Amino acid sequence: MPETPATSAPAAPVFPPGRYGHRRAPRQRRPWVAGLLVVALLAVMGAVSYRLYRQYGDPNYDAQVITYTEITESQLVLDFRVTVPAGGSAVCVVRARSRDGAEVGRDEVPVTAEPGQRHLTARHRLATTGRAILGEVVRCRPAS
Repeated sequence: MPETPATSAPAAPVFPPGRYGHRRAPRQRRPWVAGLLVVALLAVMGAVSYRLYRQYGDPNYDAQVITYTEITESQLVLDFRVTVPAGGSAVCVVRARSRDGAEVGRDEVPVTAEPGQRHLTARHRLATTGRAILGEVVRCRPAS
């Protein structure tokens, strides 16, 4: 049986000089550019977070629905509890929804706490365009 010669690993190709362009020199790394981009990204994310917190996340203005009663085709009476800074005031957005989830009433309700008081209970008669099955407080924000 004849022996076959061992195959050697192919070497890197050799190109004629000046024929296929020049090899690029390795680029010098600039780690400060990546660091600057990271710092800029963190600054933008911090600014957006702060703005969203100021707009939607103020824990000093919190509301909870106690009950909704006197439901008819044209109204709903909503009782709710609001937490505000001591002696502060707020504007709460309340709404009523129908069985299919559509909004049938919405209103802004100003509430003001007594001096030194943080929790207050409010009652609001909300006019509706149809029969509501649910009353809710969407949000409360500082009074302007």
